[in-house]
Amino acid sequence: MDSTFDVGQKLVSLCTQGKNLEAVETLYAPDVESCEVHGMPEFPAHMKGIDAVRRKNQWWVENHDMHGGHVMGPWPHGDRFIVHFKYDVTAKVGPMAGQRMQMEEAGLYTVREGKIVREEFFYHMG
Repeated sequence: MDSTFDVGQKLVSLCTQGKNLEAVETLYAPDVESCEVHGMPEFPAHMKGIDAVRRKNQWWVENHDMHGGHVMGPWPHGDRFIVHFKYDVTAKVGPMAGQRMQMEEAGLYTVREGKIVREEFFYHMG
């Protein structure tokens, strides 16, 4: 079974390669919980289950043009780890459609039995 740090390293590696959907498919538990700072019309701030997290990630990929990004970490602590994400994107839809923006967020992940069971994102939309 992979350690928390191993899971974190795999997540960072896949996200660095732009394989976020593959990360969800291979590293997440079926009953994973996802917590965002804000809900959106497309998805609530708190979701449960791999299908909901898969849909959220697919929506993100389909509705943003990615110009670049940087993923740092993981920084482990017991059964959790943190990853820092920095993205350069242009939104395709919504109030920010057509606008290029720089985004930063930290993700706190909880691991049990070698799978991510909870993800929490921290960012400021100011």
